[in-house]
Formats: sequence, C-alpha cells, structure tokens
Amino acid sequence: MSGLFISFEGGEGSGKTTQSDMLVARLEAECSRRVVRLHEPGGTPLGEYIRDWVKAQSAPLTLQAELLLFTASRAELVQRVIRPELDKGAIIVADRYADSTTVYQGNARGLPLDEVKAANAIATGGVWPDLTFLLDTAPGASLRRVGVQTSFDQEGRVVPIPRPNDTEKRRFENLDTAFHQRVRDGYRRLAKAEPRRWVVLDALQEVETIHAQVWERVQGLLAP
Repeated sequence: MSGLFISFEGGEGSGKTTQSDMLVARLEAECSRRVVRLHEPGGTPLGEYIRDWVKAQSAPLTLQAELLLFTASRAELVQRVIRPELDKGAIIVADRYADSTTVYQGNARGLPLDEVKAANAIATGGVWPDLTFLLDTAPGASLRRVGVQTSFDQEGRVVPIPRPNDTEKRRFENLDTAFHQRVRDGYRRLAKAEPRRWVVLDALQEVETIHAQVWERVQGLLAP
C-alpha cells in the first residue's frame, strides 16, 4: 500500500494547525493506517533546532540564509521521516511544506523564484504532497486571530485558548499587511497553477465546516 501525503498551507492565523490536528484525530479514529503529524520547520532534531534558533533571532537574517536554513530542515525531514514513512504506507499530515518556502521567501520576500525552486528541488528530492489544502483569507481577518489558537475540550468540541506571549518570536506575523497580501497572492497563484493537487477553502468558515470539507476530500483518497 502506497503512502498518502497531505499538507495544509495558508497565511498566519488561517487555521492550519487546527485543521491539521482535527484531520489527524479523525484519521486515527477511523483509519487503520499509521498517521504521522509534521510541522515545518521541525520534525527532526535538526529541524526543531533550526525552528527555535530562527524564532529566537532579533536581528533579521539575509534572505538567502533564511531560504537555506528552511530547506536544510526540509531535506533532513524528507530523508529521515517523510520518504521512509510513505514507503511504509503511512499517511502524513504536514502543517506547511515546500510551498511555504516558494510563497514566503519567493513571492513575499522577493528572492528570485528560480533560486527558490532550485533549493526546494534539492530539499524535497521530488517528494510532494498528494493533496494540499489552502486555507484562504484576507490578511486583516487572519492576523486578528494570531493571538488565539484552538484546542479541544473534554467533550471533543473546538475551543479557543490564548497563545503564549511570544510576540518577539513571531517572525512573520509581525510584518506589515502588504507582506501578508503577497503571501496570499502567492498561494492563490500556486493553487491556480496546480488545481489537481490544491483545494482552496474559505478560512473564515466555522472550524467544523472546514473540517467536514477537508474530510470529504481526504476520504476520496482513502477509498480502495
């Protein structure tokens, strides 16, 4: 049985983490296959180190260094986790993947897209998601939600909880609205160019409504 790779993309505060968590919980409850939950950068000791190090920096990195750090994390993740798990038939659910690098470092930060594409090609080794959900919303609406995340209560209902006070570590959330608009535009262009892989969902819908839409598409890939 071949593996299945699903990713969630979108701007800050769009609900990627919530929807990833909900999908993983549903898959674990209703599917007998192994489910692997990932976030980028992260998922390996190197990836977690890079994630923490980048967030802790007060001085801005050069664009090229930022690109290479994120793709180094991804290369390790692909070789150590993603490819082996897919080869064993696992379902991988990723909160961000290489599309984030294309959009953030390329479209939004302005690095030449051919350089970003080349770095991504090395890092991914040709491993791309089978299905990518874009949680799409205008920057103003999503950024108002950055200070709140969601969790589950004892009855399984989705509830908001305050995020830790880590404003100084929010490298991308603190950039201006124009930056986040470029992020949104970049994602929409990717989705338009590859409609068979991407599913664009309105991120301002109710959390349960979005999950139902996600589950409907995922079920189609799980069917024998």
